[in-house]
Amino acid sequence: MVYEIEDTSKTEKLFDGWEETLIYSCIQKVMGKIFVTDPDEPRSAFAFVGCFGFFAGEPDRELVINIPKGFVILVPQNEAWEKMIEDAYPDAKKNTRYAIRKDTSFDTASLQKNLQMLPEGYELKEIDSEIYDMCLKNPVTFDFVSTFESKEKYLKDGRGMVILKNGEIVSGASSYTRYKEGIEIEVDTVESERRKNLALIVCSALILRCLKEGLYPSWDAQNMGSVHLAEKLGYEFDHTYVAYEVSSDKRTH
Repeated sequence: MVYEIEDTSKTEKLFDGWEETLIYSCIQKVMGKIFVTDPDEPRSAFAFVGCFGFFAGEPDRELVINIPKGFVILVPQNEAWEKMIEDAYPDAKKNTRYAIRKDTSFDTASLQKNLQMLPEGYELKEIDSEIYDMCLKNPVTFDFVSTFESKEKYLKDGRGMVILKNGEIVSGASSYTRYKEGIEIEVDTVESERRKNLALIVCSALILRCLKEGLYPSWDAQNMGSVHLAEKLGYEFDHTYVAYEVSSDKRTH
């Protein structure tokens, strides 16, 4: 049987050494949940937040077959977990993702200079109550705020910036998740507005905002395009890792 564990500190050693801020969010109980099959002395754990799930400890088939419904991205700690996921979900799509170093020292002058690239007719704004509501209306911007349980939670713990054109959001960067020391960045631009440096501009604005507040703006890349954007912002590539997409629902990340 699978249980949501209340004392998440019992699972810390299982995730030890895994530099993934979404896991930090779950362990710190800022957002997300951790599931186990033995709540007293867990030897396996599944940390889940947003649409991402991370398996750690001894491979446990019961955890693997009891993942949340819908579109889920499963990240195994090792090859034994990989095999178990592949056995349980033979139709899962296996992908390579790109981890970015978590100790970036940003060049704030360079980031400030990026803001000057904002084209005429475009407006840079923080995600406030009004912009939050706008984000929920568009599939491109929905995940800027949707992982937070409420508007109040986002406005308290979330951080985000958007670029508006004619009163509509055309690009944005926001906290997909939050942990105590920082955020995990989610970024997207509407297709018709790409290749205008809008993602570079809005990410620069969000990073500067985070640094001003003493928060770390963590980055994880789905593809090489995301890696290249990260490098323009001052991040450094760390390593690749395996992830599995499960479900036929439309992907968002």
